[in-house]
Amino acid sequence: MKYSRPRRGSLAFSPRKRAKDVIPRIRSWPNYEGEPKLLGFAGYKAGMTHVIMIDDRKNSPTYGEEIVVPVTVLECPPMRVAGIRVYKNTMYGLQIAKEVWTTELDEHLSRRLPLPKKINTDVESLKELEDIAEVRLITYTQPYLITGVPSKTPDVMEYKVGGSDINAVLDYAVSKLGKEIRVSEVFQEGVFIDVIAVTKGKGFQGPVKRWGVITLDAKHARSSKHRRVGTLGPWTPHRVRWTVPQAGQMGFHQRTEYNKRVIKIGENGEEITPEGGFVHYGVVRSDYVLVSGSVPGPVKRLIRMRDAIRPPEEVYEGINIVYISTKSKQGR
Repeated sequence: MKYSRPRRGSLAFSPRKRAKDVIPRIRSWPNYEGEPKLLGFAGYKAGMTHVIMIDDRKNSPTYGEEIVVPVTVLECPPMRVAGIRVYKNTMYGLQIAKEVWTTELDEHLSRRLPLPKKINTDVESLKELEDIAEVRLITYTQPYLITGVPSKTPDVMEYKVGGSDINAVLDYAVSKLGKEIRVSEVFQEGVFIDVIAVTKGKGFQGPVKRWGVITLDAKHARSSKHRRVGTLGPWTPHRVRWTVPQAGQMGFHQRTEYNKRVIKIGENGEEITPEGGFVHYGVVRSDYVLVSGSVPGPVKRLIRMRDAIRPPEEVYEGINIVYISTKSKQGR
C-alpha cells in the first residue's frame, strides 16, 4: 500500500520571526489613474460586530436578500501631513530626490522623533524637479484624539499620492501639507481595500501549536516527550533542514489581507459603539470604518489600509445596510 502524509503547517511565511516594527510596511502600491488622492489611510482596531445588509452581489444565490456580515470596526482619527517626499527612478530603484516639511508640526510628534531644527519649507523647489517618479506624503496619526488607545505617541508613515498627471499630483500634495486628511477623503463605501497589520503575538511555542504536528503516543515517544516531532530529518544531508517543524516565535508577524470591503464610513462613533463599549477598547469617539470580515492583530493595534492592489472582477450594486448590532459584547 502506498503511504503518503501531507506535511503539517504552511511554509509560505517562513522564517516565522518577529516583525521589525509594530507599524507595518507597505512595499507596493496599486496603479491608480484618476484625480489625485491619497492611496491609503491608518486606523486603530476597536473590535468586531455584525451588520445586516442587502446582498448586492449579482452572482450570489442570496442576491437581493438580507444577509449577516461580520465586520471589524476601525477607529480612524484624522491624519496630519508633516512633509512631502519626491522620488525619482534610478538604476538602484526609487530614491529620494527632495523632501519638504511643514512648520506646523504637532508638539506630540516630538514623542516619536526629534523635530528637525532646520526645516526645508521651499515648496516651489519641488516643482523645479524633472523626471518625478512618485510623490508620497509623510503623515502621522493622532491617537491623542481618541480614548481607546492608551499610547498618545503618533505613528509616522508614508502614503503614495496616486493620479494620472504628475503635476496635478504634486499640486495636491502641496495643498495638503500641514493639514488634516480624513478617511472619508480617501475611501468610499463599497470599495475594496487591503489591510496590512502585525498579528497578535503568541511568544515562543512548540511544534505542536506552531506547526500543527500530531502528538506522539506512548509507543513512539521516549519517556515523557510527546509534544515534539518524531524525527529532525534524514541522515543525509548532515544538517537539520529549514522545512523541519521546530519550536520558535509564533505570532507578531506582518500580514496583508486582500480585498476587504468597506461596509460603512461614519463620523459619529456612538452609532456603532455597543452597550458598555468594545471589550478592552471602550467607546469609539472619532471617524470610523466598518470593514468586512476579520483584520489581523489584537484590539488597539495600528491597522494600515490601501486601495486594493488586485480587486475582484465581480459586479456589485451598492451597500444597503439594514441593521448594525450594538448589543453588548461583554457577555451580559
